[in-house]
Amino acid sequence: MNITCTALPETLLESELFGHERGAFTDAKQLKKGLLELANGGTVFLDEIGDMGMTLQSKMLRFLEEKAFKRVGGNMDLRVDVRIIAATNKDFEKAMKSGAFREDLYYRLKVVPIYLPALRERKEDIPELVGHFVEVFNREFRKNTQRVTPEAMSCLVRYDWPGNVRELKNVIERVMILENREEIDVTDLPEEIVQGWEGGDDEAAEGAVGAALSASGLFVLPEEGVSLRDLQREFVRQALERTGGNQTRAARLLRISRDALRYKMKTYGLS
Repeated sequence: MNITCTALPETLLESELFGHERGAFTDAKQLKKGLLELANGGTVFLDEIGDMGMTLQSKMLRFLEEKAFKRVGGNMDLRVDVRIIAATNKDFEKAMKSGAFREDLYYRLKVVPIYLPALRERKEDIPELVGHFVEVFNREFRKNTQRVTPEAMSCLVRYDWPGNVRELKNVIERVMILENREEIDVTDLPEEIVQGWEGGDDEAAEGAVGAALSASGLFVLPEEGVSLRDLQREFVRQALERTGGNQTRAARLLRISRDALRYKMKTYGLS
């Protein structure tokens, strides 16, 4: 079972999670079991937990520590065995410093942390994601989109995607709702994605990067091409080697965050 913590006011979110007794509030005309009670023996996914209010955070902390809770308006402790998976796009370090998120709850949740880098930090995934969403919406909307032009794909890869994968999915969905052609081109994309892009820029940019790499003696693109994945793996390996395995310094050399470096190390078998 899952619930998004930003979808409801805190009082209703508490009722959804813990349930309520009949008469607990104006509209509580009968007893209601909450998600935690209904999911006994299973899993509850709390999305956007970083937006949970402080009062509810306290009650969630008690539940995690004691495996017990009370329904809204109730006096009896209920005990359940539930696995909690929580997700957020918030910076917990900043949230804790500002007092917006409880430090004790954060460390209680941080049992097996999984970091998923922002889409801007793994742009090599964008073409595959675009292809997947095109297939999904071809089926859903009964369309026959066959390809994305190189120019359009270049725009999609260059964009920083502040809304991450969800934003990318929404863009492809919008394009395929509005258009009915066999290919997606630059003119089909939203203005904010193509803003600043001009035909021919890619070749110049790639040439500049290639020249810099060639001049440094690190890499020259072979005539037959090369695997971008292998190239990234080699750069990560070299950065770690140069810094003696210091992940903070290696991430700085690669112009990525430390968490993104760890993700790439795991992806490329370097951890």
